[in-house]
Amino acid sequence: MKNYAKITPEGTKDLLFEECLANRTVSAILGGVFAERGFHEVLTPGLEFYDLFSEDISGIPMEYMFKMSDSKGRLMVMRPDSTLPIARMVSTRLQNMEKPLRLYYNQRVYRYNPGLTGRSNEVMQAGIELIGAKGMRADLEVMTTAIDALSKCVPDFRIEIGHAGFFRALAARLPVSARRREKIRFYIESKNYSALNSTLDKLEQTPYVNSIRQLPRLFGGIEVLDEACNLCDDRKALDTLDYIREIYSHLSRYGLGDRLMIDLGLVQRNDYYSSIVFSGYVMGSGEPVLIGGRYDNLLDSFEAPSPAVGFGINVDALARVMLKRGHIPQKKNADVLVHAAAGFEIEAIRYAQTLAQANITAENSVFDSEEEALQYAKNKGIGRLAIVSQEIKTIDTGV
Repeated sequence: MKNYAKITPEGTKDLLFEECLANRTVSAILGGVFAERGFHEVLTPGLEFYDLFSEDISGIPMEYMFKMSDSKGRLMVMRPDSTLPIARMVSTRLQNMEKPLRLYYNQRVYRYNPGLTGRSNEVMQAGIELIGAKGMRADLEVMTTAIDALSKCVPDFRIEIGHAGFFRALAARLPVSARRREKIRFYIESKNYSALNSTLDKLEQTPYVNSIRQLPRLFGGIEVLDEACNLCDDRKALDTLDYIREIYSHLSRYGLGDRLMIDLGLVQRNDYYSSIVFSGYVMGSGEPVLIGGRYDNLLDSFEAPSPAVGFGINVDALARVMLKRGHIPQKKNADVLVHAAAGFEIEAIRYAQTLAQANITAENSVFDSEEEALQYAKNKGIGRLAIVSQEIKTIDTGV
């Protein structure tokens, strides 16, 4: 039997030194933005009952979850999503709190990615949920919070906005089953033009089939909405375009310039989102670092109906980009290595603490001899060696 003791499971990795610092830095920046906006931090268990994430509620296929059973034989999963546990929390422990609720989180999610394609099965995710507020003002509050969060990390992000209702209105006119409709949605989401066209070619070529065929290409500035208006006459679909136009107008005044785009091919998990949807992209990351939208029907599943809107940010992806660009401040070496002569070990530890209080970074030597301590200091680039005995002697290491 093969021994896996020295490797990490597929889709996971160890984070070392600068990678840990980058993740902590990004998490701190995002948490600061969320707190400044009046959001309050919550954490949910890493283990949840599978019932919370059944596919009818979550839209996450069962085979994409990491499953186990508890001591009573009940099916459990490692948290594959943060929004649903927060919805559970809101419908139980927070049900009597005044709305709207402003909640934020920073926690790991676990989800199997078939083929991986550079993605991880374990992701640090930070985000917000604004629960109990509907309408344009709430949408703008969440979307501008997303913009502020990315702005504090990288300057060259791009925000793409769409509407879940546009695809839903068009797809409702197709003479296909719910299962086939979901396949069409998936092909659009993954930009699989070949599979999409192959499926649509088998249908009667109505204006709505043609509109669906064009969805992945409806990407760009405000002119995209004019083009989309000419593709259909469905009132519900046209209303969604009007709403995107209004949101686009407001966000344009927020100073985004050409970093704001419209993408009517944004159709991720359409049974989950109910209205406006948006994604954030950063140069250097092949996947969206931010995904969000309005999900007004989700809390119905918990018998606590309430409008809601939010987003999640892939902290790991954002940290990798910032680290690669040199935007993460490097942790410097200690200024002083403090070494104790025999019998003065506690005095040396206290002296190192005194240096730290004076904002001088000190590392305590664990070596037996001055020679070993001096060689270590040189190897580590520590400029001074302090020898603590009856008195303190400082040696310049020459680095």
